[in-house]
Amino acid sequence: MKSIFKLIITLTIICAVAAIALSFVHQITLKPIAYQKRMEKVRALKRVLPAYDNHPEKDILKVPGKNGKPIEVNLAKKGGKVIAVAYRVVSHKGYGGDISLLMGLDMKGKITGIEILGMMETPGLGARIEEPAFKKQFVGRTLKNTKWAVKKDGGDIDQITGATISPRAVTEAIYGGLQLFEKKIRPALKSKGLVQ
Repeated sequence: MKSIFKLIITLTIICAVAAIALSFVHQITLKPIAYQKRMEKVRALKRVLPAYDNHPEKDILKVPGKNGKPIEVNLAKKGGKVIAVAYRVVSHKGYGGDISLLMGLDMKGKITGIEILGMMETPGLGARIEEPAFKKQFVGRTLKNTKWAVKKDGGDIDQITGATISPRAVTEAIYGGLQLFEKKIRPALKSKGLVQ
């Protein structure tokens, strides 16, 4: 009985020391992780937006979204005037799960760039949605100048050979993002006097 009691005390002490150590490491890594996430967003914004002279990662307009959850719209400005916006859209139809992307648009509703933020698609197939050639085909497209489907479905978007599900999911997400811009983001910008 004494040996079991000693074992319990020893294990309790080891667990307590491990918990304290983990808590300490967690506290130490919080700021560097937050900084890296912020820098990732800054880099993504630079890739999807035209040249700006403000800090779009800090210059944010919140627009009402689904289920009351606000959509954060990053504003790119030049000379104090909003020239483009960027915001996150998600497709729940990826082969490996959700595909999250950041899309940039100018004030005419034309895509200035897209960046994949997160996905779990098959390496070498669906994961090719991250390749520049795939992402570049969306630049300059609008709701009106494109048939928003992959070519296999009769649309204008090139799919990836052997992987139609991932490009289809990205295309649908971007199309939804363009509709969101017209229905909610542009009116919100106008109501705030940020665009005419």
